[in-house]
Amino acid sequence: MSKINITVCMGSSCFARGNAANLEFIENYIMQNGLDAQIDLAGSRCDGSCVTGPNVVINGTQYTEVDEDKLKEILDSLSQA
Repeated sequence: MSKINITVCMGSSCFARGNAANLEFIENYIMQNGLDAQIDLAGSRCDGSCVTGPNVVINGTQYTEVDEDKLKEILDSLSQA
């Protein structure tokens, strides 16, 4: 499996609309699946896409209106690749 790069928007709009919970979900997912070495997790400032938030960028692809179900689906597919 190649390295997975995840950037969570920490702008106030995305954070309030769900990225606080999404960040916690991603951190727990990494721990529960032993993926510390395979995933680089970072936060970013607002990218100006507030209207479609909460936003998360994974391997250069921006995902919008992200929730825990959507994240699980994406992470499951990437971690099994």
